[in-house]
Amino acid sequence: MYLTNLFLKNFRNYHTLELKLNRNLNIFIGDNAEGKTNILEAIYLLSTGDSHRTNITSEMVNWQQDSFYISSLVNRKEQEFKIEFLFKNRKKEVKINDNKLQKLEDLLGYINAIIFSPEDLELVKGSPSKRRKFINLEISQVNSYYYHNLQEYRRIVKQRNNLLKEIREGKSSKDMLVVWNQQLIELGSKIITKRLNALDKLSILARLMHRKITDGLETLELSYQSSLDLNGNNSTTEEIETVFTKKLKANQQKEIDRGVSIFGPHRDDIIFEINDINTRKFGSQGQQRTAALALKLAELEFMKSEIGEYPILLLDDVFSELDNNRQQYLLKVIENRIQTFITSTEINRLHKLEKNKNIYQVKGGKVMKTKYDG
Repeated sequence: MYLTNLFLKNFRNYHTLELKLNRNLNIFIGDNAEGKTNILEAIYLLSTGDSHRTNITSEMVNWQQDSFYISSLVNRKEQEFKIEFLFKNRKKEVKINDNKLQKLEDLLGYINAIIFSPEDLELVKGSPSKRRKFINLEISQVNSYYYHNLQEYRRIVKQRNNLLKEIREGKSSKDMLVVWNQQLIELGSKIITKRLNALDKLSILARLMHRKITDGLETLELSYQSSLDLNGNNSTTEEIETVFTKKLKANQQKEIDRGVSIFGPHRDDIIFEINDINTRKFGSQGQQRTAALALKLAELEFMKSEIGEYPILLLDDVFSELDNNRQQYLLKVIENRIQTFITSTEINRLHKLEKNKNIYQVKGGKVMKTKYDG
């Protein structure tokens, strides 16, 4: 999978930008705030329909403009198609080969992309919501049915929370909970099952990557921490439904008192352990960064196993956050196998990469292909 070109119009600080891309490696060099990350953001937007930087799409419109447009030619399994993304009148519109998609979520799966930025180091030491977002997006890119279930589950949680508040205030009866509980249990159990299956595969891959990075000195383990207190990571959907039902029944009054749904996949987490020690709580910064890197590399292999080819990799200024050993291991993994987009403020280590690469100088919304003479 690779992008042949990229066209931007009125996106961020670019009035018009057209790039012919290298199918292996594309490196964007420039100072901070010159527009390097904007290019990666545009590619990520084509992949997921959302930005990795903001939830407000209008922030991506060029100054004094009212819309933006992104397009790219994509080669996937030797077949080429055109993908277009238009934001106008506060609405998103996506076309594949000139055919408009009915729903934005239908975009998932056309371009599979993984982004790794300094913020991703928060995957290990940040809040559980970051890890839930990670696993949700990972599965959604290879399973559109999961994304549909997730959207429906979120709607159910919102409606159920409203009902819990009404019961607490004496405006509704507890009997009304029966229907919402059943829907919560059915969809929530399916979501947890998919997460467990995906995490089982990711854990094996991340453990392997981590041992290579640390020369076998450390062992990384990923485990699923459920608000349902499941017995291990191998529970079936039916077993999860049984536990879920008992949990809601035993804690009904507590949920009513709080006015929120306390149990379910929206409250779950992923635990990182290195040599049986909780990395988020007790790991060093170096260990946390290594764990995050191992997880990102595991993502590549996981997605390849699910869709049959490597996704596109977006590396946003991560080399400034990794020491030399981690940098070299990352470069070794991506070389000659994965179309990769790298942003950096300097190219000292990057110019030694494969000869088949494009290097661009980025300054003030202008991008020029260049050669490195250093």
